[in-house]
Amino acid sequence: MSVTPPGIAVPARTVHRLVEVDQVKVFYRESLPERPDAPVVLLLHGFPSASHQFRRLMDTLGRHYRLIAPDYPGFGHTRAPDGFVYSFERLADVVERFTDRLALTRFAMYLFDFGAPIGFRLALRRPDRVAGLIVQNGNAYAEGLSDGAREFTALTPDTPDAEQAVLDLFTLDATRAQYELGTADPEMIAPEGWLLDQHFLDLPGRKQAQRALAYDYKSNIAAYPDWQAWLRKHRPPTLITWGSRDPFFPEPGALAYLSDLPDAELHLFDTGHFALEDHLPEIAPLIAGFLNRSWA
Repeated sequence: MSVTPPGIAVPARTVHRLVEVDQVKVFYRESLPERPDAPVVLLLHGFPSASHQFRRLMDTLGRHYRLIAPDYPGFGHTRAPDGFVYSFERLADVVERFTDRLALTRFAMYLFDFGAPIGFRLALRRPDRVAGLIVQNGNAYAEGLSDGAREFTALTPDTPDAEQAVLDLFTLDATRAQYELGTADPEMIAPEGWLLDQHFLDLPGRKQAQRALAYDYKSNIAAYPDWQAWLRKHRPPTLITWGSRDPFFPEPGALAYLSDLPDAELHLFDTGHFALEDHLPEIAPLIAGFLNRSWA
């Protein structure tokens, strides 16, 4: 029998599965905690990534919490049928049905980037399921949109040069920049993340899916008042960990949550969009402490 030397952290065991949801074959990762009654966290990834962005977090915390990370249609290993209509409403439909298939009746949600509009739609539909929020550069306020974000999300297919502006976002240089811009030390960013993201972006049909979502992003901005009203009404326990130098969702987006959730726990980090990439050692203990305090 092997014995783990003192001081050595044993990573969690994680399984990788597919489940069919309305003809969508949803790929997901799930950690196997030591306790069957461990708190459950639905990890909702962002653009241009997928569930693989949570691999190190799951290794770190998955022994103590049941962490579940699906890939949305148009992302990662999930396979959608021909004719699937890509919109944030449809992605939320799939994630909602995914939680039904896994019989997830109560969970905290990790909201990052695209995960915020998907998670808030799920919260409005199933408020009784939401045990708390972990918000990491997942915007829900006009104050959290940079000038560049406002310009990009205002694009329509009829806007001059819009098509090229959208397609430029799907290049390797743009994908790498999303990881590295705002970071204090780019050497802390492993290249596997953005290279794997680009691999999935380059698969047949993926750029068309992402193009549709880019033009649909304005539907999220229109829904901000509804999400904010939900926060004020339900006051979920909330932990905010935010890369303050995110060029798309800057620091004011984190501070704005406090107007509706004055009791939220807020931590700002000197980094960019993908804060887990270079601040996992600081963020993981905050998540563990939050779950231990708020899960009842």
